[in-house]
Amino acid sequence: MIKSHILENKYLRIKTLNLGATLFEVFHKKKKINLILNLGKISSYKKNKNYLGSTCGRYANRIKNAQFKISNKIYKLTKNEGKNILHGGKKGFDSKIWSVKDLSKNHITYKYKSLDGEEGFPGELISFCKFFLKNDCLNICIRAISSKTTPINIVNHAYWNLDKIKKDIFGHNLFINSDYFLENDKDNIPTGKRVSVKNTQFDFRKLANIGDKIKKKGSGFDENFIIRNNSNLIAKLISPKSKIQLSIFSNQPGVQFYTGQHLRYFSRNKKLNSYQGMCLETQNFPNSPNNRKFPSPFLKAKHAYKHNIKFKIRDL
Repeated sequence: MIKSHILENKYLRIKTLNLGATLFEVFHKKKKINLILNLGKISSYKKNKNYLGSTCGRYANRIKNAQFKISNKIYKLTKNEGKNILHGGKKGFDSKIWSVKDLSKNHITYKYKSLDGEEGFPGELISFCKFFLKNDCLNICIRAISSKTTPINIVNHAYWNLDKIKKDIFGHNLFINSDYFLENDKDNIPTGKRVSVKNTQFDFRKLANIGDKIKKKGSGFDENFIIRNNSNLIAKLISPKSKIQLSIFSNQPGVQFYTGQHLRYFSRNKKLNSYQGMCLETQNFPNSPNNRKFPSPFLKAKHAYKHNIKFKIRDL
């Protein structure tokens, strides 16, 4: 059964769902604006094909040919995007009911046990996703421990739009703390080549208008940016209309910037269109299990996986 929980303080009100440890609402109390997209009705999340607000895993993003090797043993995974695997497979963490481990007025911790062999991944993996509020910040702490070595990349997939009327994201300005992005192949999987953002439409080292960038590029974005070494600051997003700034901090090496060009949702009470929200998903690089040049995604048995995210929300 899908259940919702509310966390709040004087700055923010957060609504989460136990289905997919999902972020349903990030409500700015002073401006009276929900800053993320949702599906309206909680029951609609049974078919959340766009992963709105979901915790995606065991391995978010893509793994090429839905397979990888550990010590010369090939593990074959569930294919759910052509010949590849996306966001953990046909029944990833986003589609699972997570139990509530603990709860207070300003925090909630969800827990999910993924069995050995689930979607083809080795090891029993116990994952925790904690949402908590501290002043004007929403924090997400993801922890996991496995019984066997396994690749891991557990990610929050919120679609942000800081405007009150969420027509599209084109008016937003964005900074990404990155000098390089990963080149993608035709399946949107990194080739392994890192490309300098200099003199390209991928240069967000100074605040840039997203609509202008998309127009010049001729298409939306869905690329992984390499965060500058030794920096926890990932990105800053500003709405000139609402005068709200979102700053994102994380301990992950990359961020997937996705402008929601494939977003489509229609129901009686809700309609979502292309470019209505954007994702800034802090994470390890896509297809890391098959690329030794990338930071290792492999979690050894009994070791702890830690993914920290802080969303600082303030008025300009």
